[in-house]
Amino acid sequence: MDNKTIADLLDEIADMLSVDETPTSRFEVRAYRTAALTIGTLQEPVEEIYKKGGTKELMELPGVGKTIASHIEELVKTGKLMKYQKLKKKFPIKMAELTSIPGLGAKRAFILYKKLGVKDIATLKTAISKHKISKLEGFGEKSEEVLLKGIEIQQSSKGRMLLGDALPIAEGMIKKIIASGLVKKALVAGSARRMRETVGDLDILVIANNADKVMEFFTKLDNVERVVAKGPTRTAVWLKIGIGCDLRVLEPENFGAAVQYFTGSRDHNIQTRKIAIEKGYKLNEYGLFNKKGKNVGGESEEKIYEMLGLQWMPPEMREARGEVELAQKHKIPKLVEIGDIVGDMHTHTKETDGMNTIDEVAESALKLGYEYFATTNHTKSLGIANGMDESEFERYFKKVDTLNEKLEGRIKILKGAELDILKSGKLDLSNECLKKMDCVVGAVHSSFQMNENEMTERVVRALDSGLIHVLAHPTGRIINERVPYKIDLEKVAEAAERNNVALEINAFPSRLDLNDSNIMLVSKYKIMFSIDTDAHNLDHLKFMRYGVGTARRGWLTKDRILNALPLMKLMKKLAR
Repeated sequence: MDNKTIADLLDEIADMLSVDETPTSRFEVRAYRTAALTIGTLQEPVEEIYKKGGTKELMELPGVGKTIASHIEELVKTGKLMKYQKLKKKFPIKMAELTSIPGLGAKRAFILYKKLGVKDIATLKTAISKHKISKLEGFGEKSEEVLLKGIEIQQSSKGRMLLGDALPIAEGMIKKIIASGLVKKALVAGSARRMRETVGDLDILVIANNADKVMEFFTKLDNVERVVAKGPTRTAVWLKIGIGCDLRVLEPENFGAAVQYFTGSRDHNIQTRKIAIEKGYKLNEYGLFNKKGKNVGGESEEKIYEMLGLQWMPPEMREARGEVELAQKHKIPKLVEIGDIVGDMHTHTKETDGMNTIDEVAESALKLGYEYFATTNHTKSLGIANGMDESEFERYFKKVDTLNEKLEGRIKILKGAELDILKSGKLDLSNECLKKMDCVVGAVHSSFQMNENEMTERVVRALDSGLIHVLAHPTGRIINERVPYKIDLEKVAEAAERNNVALEINAFPSRLDLNDSNIMLVSKYKIMFSIDTDAHNLDHLKFMRYGVGTARRGWLTKDRILNALPLMKLMKKLAR
């Protein structure tokens, strides 16, 4: 059973327990939510972790205790969970479906069930259309509008999955296919290879001697729920995570052409095919053919682009946004790579809403080869995240100083905070406290409904304080859950330029904020970008690759990335 399915089920249990309101439910809800976050953001299959060391190994994961470890064991062994089945009898509604709608929590969903018989999105839409919800106490007309908007957001994303959920599944399948010894080469193509923030399906391309054996092996993988179509060169399956996946078996002479074609994007391919025609070729998924019908470049992407007079373009750039024109001039930039990143400017610990100690984060950052990382816990206004006040930061930083001495320069922990930018644009901690920090990460966490002028003025005022080093997740969006707040990013970029503030590319898979189009919008300003994980547990530190992928989609080079700077240069850059 895949991580997403287990995490969703634990989250749904938490939803039902939050309604149940037993003497222990409050503590249980927190435990299930914490475990769901851990499992849902793991980059290694939890089933593999269980197979390596059983429940004892599972209990090493942050937030996974004995009870939840036994639940995971039951799910892995049987595919079912007795506790979940019992709760479903008590709450006979599609809780996960309803709570996926922004603005509708578990308790309000259950009220709608008891009062109006709402069981799912279909019955909710009916209740809204008949204006029944506006008549309920505690709801009203505004609630109807919010719920209707929430349904639109939820349904607009239907069929598309977060890259951070889909890519590890694809990579895990490829790992097993390669380990089988049945293929010579395998890779994931499509929007996943282009590192788009969401994917509609997965495409796996392989070279193999025996296609039948590969297809049979593929259909028997644990991730597969059902076979949709099976043929000699293509097999389509539906995966348990709720997404389709195609496997194509190719000949070596066709592989490069197939990789180029199935990577896309569609618009990029239209441009390259047009150039092929102009040069007297025919380009398709089988190869690059001359006028005599001979395949003159199908074995590799590089060869195809070379034959067309084009410089090879990184997959992340292939969106028909000017990359082909650059390739014709051989001016494709050298994009930032994961190996360029030497630190992380946005991480959390147990002092607020993180799951690990600062010692544990430091150890993991060392294993990643980082020179530094910033510890940036939440500030006092964010009560829901157990935000810290000035005196708590002072005590915490003494702990950081002690640990830095112990580390003896092997890695540097920068003292910082994820500082709330209040509605007025004022900062959540005193200037005196902030001046003692190495890295202040400013962020908006409230009043998302402000109009564009108000929100822009709010953020610009904060940046003009001269006390912020990085502006976190600048549009506030959560993919498939919350739309970006209204803000003029160009005015924000102007303020960032005059105040030496870096704009964050938040690498958390549900954020990826700034996104690629916004990066391209503001990269004309003389500003740096900081690619940060916003890690709340150790496994989240691995999210850096999604932030780097997004930066590459925005055509950023290493020299524009704050946390690609070596420590000494970084400290000079951060100096106020």
